[in-house]
Parts: sequence; C-alpha cells; structure tokens
Amino acid sequence: MNHLKIALDWTPNANHIGFFIAKKLGYYNEKNLEVKVIDPTLDNYAVTPAKKVELGDVDMALCPLESIMSYQTKSKPFDLIAIAALFQEDLSAIVCKTNRGIQSPKDLDHTTYASYDARYEDAIVKQMIKNDGGNGMLKCVYPDKLKIWEAIENGEIESTWIFTNWEAVQAEDNNMSLKYFKLKDYGIPYSYSPVIACSQRMAADKENELKAFLSATKKGFFYALENPSKAAEILKSLVPEKDKKMNLKKTIELTCAVLGEQEHWGKMNPDGIKEFLNWLQDLKLEQHHLKSSSLFTNELL
Repeated sequence: MNHLKIALDWTPNANHIGFFIAKKLGYYNEKNLEVKVIDPTLDNYAVTPAKKVELGDVDMALCPLESIMSYQTKSKPFDLIAIAALFQEDLSAIVCKTNRGIQSPKDLDHTTYASYDARYEDAIVKQMIKNDGGNGMLKCVYPDKLKIWEAIENGEIESTWIFTNWEAVQAEDNNMSLKYFKLKDYGIPYSYSPVIACSQRMAADKENELKAFLSATKKGFFYALENPSKAAEILKSLVPEKDKKMNLKKTIELTCAVLGEQEHWGKMNPDGIKEFLNWLQDLKLEQHHLKSSSLFTNELL
C-alpha cells in the first residue's frame, strides 16, 4: 500500500465528505492507498494545514488558494501548489446576525470582525466594505480559530467569514437569523476555497499516487451526491459531538450542489485564478508579480 496523509482545514464537516466516504467505503484501498486524514483539533490548530506540508508532517493540505500565494512569496518560499479544487462555486460569505442592524457591507464600518488571520483575508473584507461605499474601517480581532463561530453566536463580535453549507445550517438549526454578503456581489472575484495542495516536488515525484488519490476522492464526493442520507450517517460518526444534531443531510446536499460535472471535478479555471490574482495585484495586496500558472495544476485530475 502507498501511504498518504492529508491535513484538513477544519474540524470534520461536509466539505470533507469525499475523503471520509473514500476511506469508509474502501475507494482508497481499491487504488492501493492507505490514507490518513488529519483533524486540526489534534493540535488545536496550532500548525496550519499548509505549514504541515512545508514541515513534511503531511503530504497534502486543504487550504484556500491564497495560501498557495502566501507560501510561494514568503521570505523563504515554499513550492506549494493546488492540485484540485473541491468545489466549482464559492460556498463562503461574510455574515452577521440580522439583529445587528447591518444591511450591507458598508454598515460593517467601525464594527468588530473575527478573523482567521489568513493572508489577504482582512484586506479582502475591508475592500468589500469600500466597494459598497464604506471606508473599510473594520476592527479585526483574532480569537482561537475554533471559537470564532461561538463568538458570533454569543454576540461577542459582529461579523466573520463562514461556509454557507455548514455554519449557515448550524444557524438555521438554532433559529439564528443571519445576513449574508457574498464577495462576488461586491466586486470581488474570489477564487477557489478550499483546494487540495501539495509541494510541486511531490506533485512530480508521486504523480501516480496523487492521481489515484484524486480519482478515489472524486468517487467519494459523487457517492455523497447520489446518496446524501447515507453520506450524512457517515459524517455523523466523525463530526464533533455538538454537530451531531445538525441537519447533516442538508449540509451534504448544499455541498454536492457545487461539485460541477463529474468528468471535470477538481479542475480549476485558469481565467478565474488569473482574475483573482490580478485583482489582488491591482490593489497592491500581492506585490511579488506572481503568475497565475504557478499556483495550480490540473494535470493530476
């Protein structure tokens, strides 16, 4: 068996269902793979998934495309590259409770935003506010990453960035009304999140193993699309205790709605990536003259 490790970007949730099903139903074993999925709660998110790849602790990580840019341009660059996008549409949004009286992003001026401290994150949210006619005067705070959603629920902060196929379902289950602001609605050509990333060296050295891994993972995701109830049962056995009462079937259905066509699963659109990169460069957020072609490859799909 070939052994691979992938670090998740978050505690087990619907975004990860393809990996879980591929493990549970033996799709990886069929490809002669033994895959270990690393939950970030094991170290309380002390080391990010991409950092685990750089350190050699894992072979792959889930992360936003911005992490690829960050690692390629840091003082000691690391050759991180995206090899597949889980989804063909952005499932994220900036949210706040409706009882905060915030009607659009410009109303977030002088409020508190709980940030994951990701590269470009704070600047992207501030620019969304500006694009809506505000000043981008946002107070960013950096709670424990695994406590951010609780901070929203408890009213400790006004806004944060969520996945609409997970926290939004949690909110609905708890009768919590949210206001959603999608980046694309405010002039921000956001790219893929999450992507599966590895080092460029590994993409070359373990090409066959990675192709097999991605093929089995795709099979897992499309099993979930066809069997959301069974997928929800598999997910229920893996999520934290507090999430077991969620409408997991709905999270699966929302997730699988953006997988795209099966034959093209995982593929990243070069034009979309270039547009997002150019946007960051135009705003002087990315100043290293990166080329979009260096950020990803579709060759392993």
